[in-house]
Amino acid sequence: MVSRIQELKEKNNAVILAHYYQEPEIQDMADFVGDSLELSRKAAGTDADVILFCGVHFMAETAKIVNPSKRVLIPDMDAGCSLADSAPADEFKTWLEKYPDHVVISYINCSADVKAMSDIICTSANAKKVIESVPKNKKIIFAPDRLLGQYMIKETGRDMVLWNGTCQVHEIFSEKALIRLKAKHTGSLVLAHPECDENILVHADFIGSTSALIKKVGQTSNKKYIIVTEPGVIHHMQKHNPGKEFIPLPSNTGCACNECPHMRLNTMEKIVSSLENMDNEIILDEKVRIKALKPLNRMLEIA
Repeated sequence: MVSRIQELKEKNNAVILAHYYQEPEIQDMADFVGDSLELSRKAAGTDADVILFCGVHFMAETAKIVNPSKRVLIPDMDAGCSLADSAPADEFKTWLEKYPDHVVISYINCSADVKAMSDIICTSANAKKVIESVPKNKKIIFAPDRLLGQYMIKETGRDMVLWNGTCQVHEIFSEKALIRLKAKHTGSLVLAHPECDENILVHADFIGSTSALIKKVGQTSNKKYIIVTEPGVIHHMQKHNPGKEFIPLPSNTGCACNECPHMRLNTMEKIVSSLENMDNEIILDEKVRIKALKPLNRMLEIA
């Protein structure tokens, strides 16, 4: 199947971008693997005619926003995002009208329509830098991730108005399981994503974006790591740090792992089908795309 994908890539002059939360076989087959910020930069700089985005819908939309002349495909159109879905465009527009004098910073995990209503986009990798770029006399709205917003309020000291959205993966990690794992695996390092709730983050040894967590593993000499984010990232960690052990934190629902069901909708078979038929193409209203491009460009300039 990998050889067939390679053949179709060459035929269509396509590039395959994959998020760290994809299945291992998809990560290994992709031309580039990264987090939201890295993938945004890669999408903006590609010279391919076709971008096949192995991630979720808002990521593919972002690639289309910065590449209007290219065909952007996603293996499964139903690969959505609970966080993006938590901010419907019409409700978000009505909410913004209550705060007309605020700078709107939106986390990249949102729809193109919400991006179009924003002043600056950010990722977990650059949120602090983006927030600190706003003059202190300006009021800020941060959306849609309430938990990331709460963490950034502590990190920056800025008082921000928060939209009440969360990621279904990061909000349900089990604190009890984390305490047990720390006691069982003495000397382990707890690496957590800032989309997690505060009751989880207080136990973390390091808090950072997906790429920052990966980098931290390479910078430290610990033999064991408790990973508090979507466990798909463990594949990349193990691949580049074969002598280390990575322990995924389970959810508070009793599930042994905490995978994103939307990310897992993409499969190798669907990648082949999408490249063969050139379907599941991302189509955006041009007016929305142009409006959404401005805050994305501001992010890329700042970051």
